[in-house]
Formats: sequence, C-alpha cells, structure tokens
Amino acid sequence: MPIAHNLGFPHLGAARELKRATEGYWSGKLSLPQLLKTGAELRASHWRLQQDAGIDLIPSNDFSNYDRMLDICALVGAVPKRYGWSGGPVDMETYFAMARGVQSGGRDLTAMEMTKWFDTNYHYLVPEFEPGQTFRLSSSKPEDEFQEAKALGIHTKPVLIGPVTFLLQGKARTARLDRLTLLDALLPVYAEVLSRLSAAGATWVQLDEPCLALDRTAPERAAFVRAYRFLAERAPKVKLLVATYFAGLDDNLPTALELPVAGLHVDAVRATGHLDTLLQAWPAGGGREGKVLSLGVIDGRNIWKADLAAVLRQLETAQERAGAAQLWVAPSCSLQHVPVDVDLETRLDSELKGWLAFARQKLVEVATVTRALREGRDSVAAQLDANARTLAGRRTSRRIHNPAVKQRARGVTEHDMRRTSPHATRRKKQLRLPVFPTTTIGSFPQTAEVRNARKRLHEGKLSPAEYDAFIAEQITRTLKLQEELGLDVLVHGEFERNDMVEYFGEQLEGFAFTEHGWVQSYGSRYVKPPIIYGDVSRPKPMTVRWSTFAQSKTARPVKGMLTGPVTILQWSFVRDDQPRAETAKQLALAIRDEVMDLAAAGIRVIQIDEPALREGLPLRRAEWPGYLEWAVNAFRLATAGVSDATQIHTHMCYSEFNDVIRVIEKMDADVISIENARSGSELLEGFKEYRYPNEIGPGVYDIHSPRVPSTAEIVQAVKRMQEVLGDRQIWVNPDCGLKTRGWEETLSSLRNMVQAARQLRPVPAAAAATD
Repeated sequence: MPIAHNLGFPHLGAARELKRATEGYWSGKLSLPQLLKTGAELRASHWRLQQDAGIDLIPSNDFSNYDRMLDICALVGAVPKRYGWSGGPVDMETYFAMARGVQSGGRDLTAMEMTKWFDTNYHYLVPEFEPGQTFRLSSSKPEDEFQEAKALGIHTKPVLIGPVTFLLQGKARTARLDRLTLLDALLPVYAEVLSRLSAAGATWVQLDEPCLALDRTAPERAAFVRAYRFLAERAPKVKLLVATYFAGLDDNLPTALELPVAGLHVDAVRATGHLDTLLQAWPAGGGREGKVLSLGVIDGRNIWKADLAAVLRQLETAQERAGAAQLWVAPSCSLQHVPVDVDLETRLDSELKGWLAFARQKLVEVATVTRALREGRDSVAAQLDANARTLAGRRTSRRIHNPAVKQRARGVTEHDMRRTSPHATRRKKQLRLPVFPTTTIGSFPQTAEVRNARKRLHEGKLSPAEYDAFIAEQITRTLKLQEELGLDVLVHGEFERNDMVEYFGEQLEGFAFTEHGWVQSYGSRYVKPPIIYGDVSRPKPMTVRWSTFAQSKTARPVKGMLTGPVTILQWSFVRDDQPRAETAKQLALAIRDEVMDLAAAGIRVIQIDEPALREGLPLRRAEWPGYLEWAVNAFRLATAGVSDATQIHTHMCYSEFNDVIRVIEKMDADVISIENARSGSELLEGFKEYRYPNEIGPGVYDIHSPRVPSTAEIVQAVKRMQEVLGDRQIWVNPDCGLKTRGWEETLSSLRNMVQAARQLRPVPAAAAATD
C-alpha cells in the first residue's frame, strides 16, 4: 500500500515562537529549561499537525535550535578546538558559541563559517575538519526526540543529514584535506546512532544525502557505496531511506541504485526530465529486496498549489514499475523552505490565496494523491475537481499578464546592457576618495524602537506624517554618527525598510505579500519572501525620496541602495508559469528605472545588491552557462543606463564565490563588496590566480556574530588583501548589512574599522616632513 510521508517540517512555529524563545535565552530573559520547553511544545504541535493532515510516517529530529548541520557537529563531536570543549555531551553554551561566536568572560571566539545550503536562501554552519579528526557520539538528540514522539503515541522516522553529505559540505580550515579520508572515523558514530534508534523502536531512519544529486567524481560515488555498506552491516535492524533532493540523480543513478538501503527518495519536481530514466532503471516491484521508491512530487521549495492530476499520472506510472507496496509519496524536500500555513493569511484576497499551498496544505496534497493511489481517483474526486478549477482560474486570470511589460522586455538589446565606457575610463570621472575608502553595506541597526514605529504605523496608531518624521530623525542621526566615525561613503541606514526584498516588492506591480509567511534564513533570522504572481513593473520611484533627503544632510557622498533583480527573484516565491529568466528581465527593467531616477536626482554612488546571484546557480555545472548568461545580463540591464560619472556598486555574501569569480567581472560593477571574514579570507585565494580589474571590498569583519573586531585584526585582514589586490582597488567595509546588530557593537566595530584604514593609508609627504 502506498505510504504518505514527509521529509521535514518548518521548526520556527506558526508565530515564530522559536525565534522569541531563542533570542530571549541569548539575552538572559529566558532560562535554558524555558527554551527547551518551547522546543518540545513546537515538536509536539508539529507532529500532531502532520498526523491530522494524513501523513502516515512523520519525521522526527528535523527540528533544530539553530541549524541541522550544527546539530550533526554536536552529535558526532566535531567541535573546533577553539571552543574549549573537553568531551561529553555538547552543551547548549558550546552549541551557540559555534553558531554565533563569543566575546565575554575573557573569551574572544569567532563563529563557524556560514554559507548557503545548496541553491536555497537558507544558511548553514559549515563543519570544520582537520587531519586526524576524531569523532565520538556527543548528543542523544535523535533518540530523545524519537522517544518524545513515541510518548505521544506517534511512531516517527528519525532524520539525519547523511555522513557523506556532512563531510562534503564541510571544510578543512588549516590544511588541504580530502574530507572523505575522515569517513572511516565518522561511520562508527553514525552506526552507533542508528543502533540506538533501532533499540528505541525506530523502524525507518531517513539519511539526507543531497550531495548525491550533484556532479560527483568516481571516488565520491565510491564513498557513498562504502558508507552505506558499512551502515547496513553495523546497523542491520533499522531500515534506511536515503533522501536525495534539489536535483535529479542523472549520472549518479547507478550509484544510488547500488546502495544497500531499504529505500531511496528522489526529487521528482526538480528531476522532471529524468523520471522516466529512473523508472526504467528501477527494479520491478522494488527487486528482490522490495526496495521502496519515494517520489517527491509536491514542490517543497515554492508555494503554488500542485497540479494534482499531473502528479497522479506520474505516480500511477511509478506504481506500475515499483509496485503499490514499494511506492512512497512525499514533498520534494524538507518543507523548511516554505511557510507553515496559508490559512493564517487573512489579508490575502481570496483569488490569490486560493492559488497557494504552504507546508500544511502541501501535506494535505501528499495525503490526497496517496489516497487516490490506494483507493482510486473517485475517492478524492471532489478534491481533484476543485484543484483543476483553481489551476484553470489562475491560468486565465487578468491580474497575471501585462502586455506593455511583455512588449518592453522583448525590445531589450545588447546596447541596453552595456556601459558607455570601460571601468578604467569611468573611474577617472567618479568620486575622488582616499586610498582604502571606508563604507558600510547599507543597513544600520533596526532597533525595537524602529520596528515598533513601523508596527504602530500599520496599526494606525502613528500617522504617515509622524512616521516620516521619525524616519527622517533616524536617518539624520545615523548620517551624523557616520561623519563622526570618519566613514568616507555614507548610507542612509534603510530604517524605512522592513526587508531588502519585501520593501521593493511592495512598490512593484505583480507582487503580493503575506503576514505570516516566514521562512528561516539562518539561526533565529526569518524572512517573509514576497510572492511574484504576475508581470513586474515599477509604477513610480521607490527610493529617491529618502536617498535625496539623506544626501541633502551631508557633504559626503551617500549611496543610493537597491536590491538587484536576481536577488529579488531568488528571495521571492516566483511564478512558475513562465521561465525565471523572463521574470528576471522584467525585474531588471523596473530596477533600471529606479537607477536612472536616482542618478538624475544627483546620487553619484548607487549600490545594487546581488547577494543571491551565486546561490541561483544550478546544481549541475552543465547548466551554469545558461543561468549565468541571463543572470549577469539582468544586472547589466539594471545598471548600464547611467553615465560614466555614476559609480555602480554591488554586494554579495555567504556563497562560494570562487566558483564564479570570473563571471563577476562580466557584471561590470565599479565596486563590489563581498563576504570574506567568516570564511577565513578563503575568497582571497581566488585572486592569487585571477587578477580582478575593478575595485573590491572583501568584508573585514563578520556582522553575523556579536563580537567586536580589534583594529589590529582588521589591519591584518586588509594586509592579506594587499597580497593579491592593489591598494587603489581595496575598499574597507563589513561583510554584510548591520540590520541585525546592536548600536553599541556596531559603533565599536566601525570605529576600529575606520582606524585600521587610516593606519594603512600612506602618510602625506608634508606631514612626514613635519614629523
């Protein structure tokens, strides 16, 4: 009989209960037992929700207090030495120190590196490995949470990130190291975990191996086989489901079929063109061992209702091959990438809301198609009919299509995407700044006072005029602080903005917004991605008012701050009825209009942030050229209309940028600021082999940690840059915006940063003579 199961559920809570509890614990307002109690309550609620939705096999250990890769580090004792862990269970103090760093009690510890999880906007903590790394069981979390659910009468499927993906997604910080040489040391700990889960009563355990869906070498494929042979031998009583997702298996399919496991999960949403190949290769009836085929047919990465009739056709074909007893139905991946429940949205209009499915609704879709497989389509005829009507209504809705927008996009030429002169010529016409110019990335702390003012405006307790006066006061104060610090290029602080994507989407046609559509970005940081449902255009200027106000308050240059078209695309839930490239072009034209208006208003430095450009890369390298062509063209289209005198900046963060460093040059930004601090200056290694021609600001300190870097630390960071970049190329800046930080640490860090830049500047000849 087909089984409905789930790979993972969002752990934040419908009202972001986990965020409040975690930050309350960090601030000392909540105790550790109170934090743990909140987690237990959320887990129980989520298990029951999935049970009520009709899910037969519910996951456990998919919950995390910060990050699931960090959970595995704690589980196997992969704690970097600097945190002073002496063995035994990894306590919560050590766990959060690894995530956030520590600067108190005489300790000054940097956090672990953070980067994007495959091609999502979720950030994970990168495991750190060293030669001779040892592992030991150091947490009972998987077993504890299985027992929690069991006490509630719910038999769950514990979920772990698989051993090979854990190693491949980690890094060696101190020496070149083949991470897979650590596999033999790691596998016994995984086997021990599986044996404990089996002894506790677990029947199935899900091991997530998304790395198996990427380009892999022969030794890497062999490592998967070796790992699962070991686990099958050492923990034979528990059934293993290897879950792959985010891409199709393609040339890794033979390896996946060779694994001695009880089941294999495949992302049928991302592997649409390869499902026939999988089914042809799948042993009839699951083979002699009766291997389970789990098909992820409901999109776990987007929020549109599925075409249930089309999904059923896929499943019925698969059932003929795999057999009814060996077919499982699931979302394509964990549902952590979508909001919890669309029923919480009371302000969305009924037509648009009817097109959407969040995590809870996706589980119902899984249960519906599973029931159809078990009992026949007639058993869910009403649901199928309602779904068909909804999809037909969406296809023909007038709100989706704007002929003028489509016509303008069709008229774009190569000339529209090219600056008038090359960078070397433009540079001579742009701002005259000292060597090692200092700036920030854009945002300044969004304090409780700022958030409360925005809330009161929405509640009608603050008039628009009063709110504008408050924002003007914040901007004026922040400009003065930046002048006192000695920054060379200022920003207005973005106090009027709720989010770097949502703020723009609210002012563009073709966007919709939720009240409760939160998804996790990292740790306790959550975002509400906008919904792009139709053709995109800009009805009127979006940022000119506050940018020109800020510039009127200072003689120093103030950057106009925009979010780029690719990032708006990547950080939104995007319509699935046209190619993403076409939506990106529409967004680029809208941002181009804003860039032109800012330049016409006298803003001489305009930053168009593209932190998501790298994360949008397809997971398979063969598909990179096509994506990079339209993504880079979108940025160029947005920025190329201004004169040579306008300095175009862009910003990127928390991705593996060495993969695309040569492509970044093609974007032709005058200045790029880029994350560098948390990755241990790994980015600079790429510049040893490649001479980047334009100006660049590799981040000199990590803003996702509350610690304050010393002036000496920042001086050393810039000196490392000087080894691979010319002095006139280097900008000095943090590695990301300061929105999530407090004022005290922000001002202390920036004061040290400016002082470091001044120490490194050549002493003027006259001053040297006087001395």
